[in-house]
Amino acid sequence: MEYFREKYINPFTDYGFKKLFGEEPNKDLLLDFLNELEGICEEKIKKRG
Repeated sequence: MEYFREKYINPFTDYGFKKLFGEEPNKDLLLDFLNELEGICEEKIKKRG
């Protein structure tokens, strides 16, 4: 039986979401994602520092 590795990360799984948004190089991607969600907060989320 051959095993294959998926080519893409599924963002709907816990692992995929953490891999896409939970790593330091992807911090800007996470901020953009959170800022696009409507109704979560009134002000834009900003980076610290």
